[in-house]
Amino acid sequence: MAAGGSASRRAQEARRQERLLREQWQAARWEAYRWEAASEGEQAVAAQLLVLTERGWRLLVDRKWPGTRAANVDMILVGPGGVFVLDVKNWRSAPEVAQGALRAGGQNRDEHAAKLLAVTRSAEGAVASLGMSPVAVRPLMVFAGRSLDTELGRIRLLGEREVGPVLLSERLRLPANSVRAIADHLERAFPEYEGSAVAPPASEPRERRTEPADGLFDLEGLRDAALEEALRAPIEQWMTFLHPDQVALVRRNWSGPARISGPAGTGKTVVGLHRAAHLAQRGSGRVLYITFARNLHRVQATFLKAMSPAVADRVDFRGLHAWAQEFLQDRGVRVRINGEKIDTAFGFAWKNVGRDSCLAEIDDTPGYWREEIDYVIKGRGITSFEEYAGLSRRRRRARLGREHRRAVWNLFEEYQSRLAEREVHDFQDVLALALAEARRETGQRPYAAVIVDEVQDLTLVGVRLLHALVGDAPNGLLLVGDGQQAVYPGGFRLSEAGIDIRGDRGQVLRTNYRNSKEILDAALAVVADDPFEDIDGLRTPGRRDVDLTYHDGRVVRVVKASTAEHDEALLDALRALPSDARRDSAVLCASMRAISHYQRLLDRAGMRVCLLEHYDGNPVEAVKLGSYHRAKGLEFKRVFLPGHDTDGLADARAPQEQVPDTVRERRELSRSRLFVAMTRARDELWLGSVRRDPAG
Repeated sequence: MAAGGSASRRAQEARRQERLLREQWQAARWEAYRWEAASEGEQAVAAQLLVLTERGWRLLVDRKWPGTRAANVDMILVGPGGVFVLDVKNWRSAPEVAQGALRAGGQNRDEHAAKLLAVTRSAEGAVASLGMSPVAVRPLMVFAGRSLDTELGRIRLLGEREVGPVLLSERLRLPANSVRAIADHLERAFPEYEGSAVAPPASEPRERRTEPADGLFDLEGLRDAALEEALRAPIEQWMTFLHPDQVALVRRNWSGPARISGPAGTGKTVVGLHRAAHLAQRGSGRVLYITFARNLHRVQATFLKAMSPAVADRVDFRGLHAWAQEFLQDRGVRVRINGEKIDTAFGFAWKNVGRDSCLAEIDDTPGYWREEIDYVIKGRGITSFEEYAGLSRRRRRARLGREHRRAVWNLFEEYQSRLAEREVHDFQDVLALALAEARRETGQRPYAAVIVDEVQDLTLVGVRLLHALVGDAPNGLLLVGDGQQAVYPGGFRLSEAGIDIRGDRGQVLRTNYRNSKEILDAALAVVADDPFEDIDGLRTPGRRDVDLTYHDGRVVRVVKASTAEHDEALLDALRALPSDARRDSAVLCASMRAISHYQRLLDRAGMRVCLLEHYDGNPVEAVKLGSYHRAKGLEFKRVFLPGHDTDGLADARAPQEQVPDTVRERRELSRSRLFVAMTRARDELWLGSVRRDPAG
């Protein structure tokens, strides 16, 4: 392409948009001028909005408010940017927002904002049956004869000059057929007053008309917004539409702590994100959205900002441990994390009291016993040996008698002593300190609501901490997750956290919106023989029945005689993708060593790589690369799992009596991680293997 070709094309498009807008503006001015019942200011605002009707929007004017005797709704606008409920004002005094209140002429005008929010809730309810999320229904207060762009909570306040460009610059949420269907539905839900319909442009000769004033028409602003609209790509449909059952969960008024569970691909995280936006829109307090994976909260923050930018700054997305450290710092509690010193402390503890103890009879790898301390003793908040001696060690297969438990306790105490020597805390200590501090809180709670994603990966202490922030308040705590997708050892029950999920406060999603039957069957085959106990205490078989909505995916299995051939096959598969397809592709690995290997391989092949630990949810033209853990909560059109059965985790099924309990436990956990990685794929799942020598 010649230099400057892109700029020239953009300039041509700008001139075309300007000509088109001039024609549309002339027609809109004449149509608005014919609204004799409207004030001059309302006519000017209507002219701005009528320009939008020439660009795929539908305008409903002066509608009846259902459920009231005579109240009306000034305007409802439905278009590519969503649904907007408009209250048009023609006040003599300029509006201003101060300390969360709406004022004009020295008078409080909050009753106008309250009415607009109530009408907006009616509109949300009307479109919920269509599967439209409340984040796509937004209230606007438009001021005739004013230039203004500010916010009052959920409400955006605009002047007549600003309203057209702002609406044209909205992200594309609705295709044309959805705009028609939703507008038709709202026309029935909000009936018109007689004579309030928007008629087609008048056909009287131009010379017989009286020229209306231009008012505050901003041709340049509208043109720039229209140009951006023409050059923008659509965003994900789930940011606007959910299944009506999911929308009901987003809008539900819970009387206490609630939980949403369900198999992989059923939209649990999506519901959690929409719930966060909904709560931020409805209330005045902040919402805390917690994940365990360190990268996932950044991705989810990006998604929510795209879904509902008006409330994005009222939802705090945090990883659990990072948030706990900030929480303690704000309260003057000193904590010090040093990974190298933590590892050294445990290494000395194992050498001194663990390595030569009876624990080596069960498993001589120190990692298993460090997990016992992290996830069972510290993770469950155990503070005495007698408590540990009688504890049911959930999701831990090795049977420990009293002698072995005493040896574990000695290892734990030695480890704590070594940490104290080095004046450091480990991550489990941080959660315990934060829980103690949260329970001492006596003032106003810092958050109105807490949403926990992938709750099955938290420890019991972590869940107790988050529960302490909001207690059993209505709509306070929402736990989202699935026990089958647990990727860390140990476990707990909600009852141990003092959380009672009663009646309909425990909801299960059963429809998979991500995976095709072929992909899901391949993933379920990995965990088919692994029943699991969820955090509600229910024992569930590994192969669960799931309703499917997607059928176009495929599984590609590649088996090669050597690692070199296997890796070349992976590169061939990635090279065969269209140039713009790598951004929606991920290579996932079971270990950090494998990640390093494939990063070097892709770099040498000239393929751009984005590590999942650096991925924040914004589009990037690169293959994503990361661990099974880092992929939690994400999805990709194509997922590549090189060497997925390297350790025999996917299909090695030796007789159980020949396999030590700790090895069975590790293999079961690894199969769960592999299952999570496989279910990240929507269109294609690539499974690479290296053929083993049977004699070896």
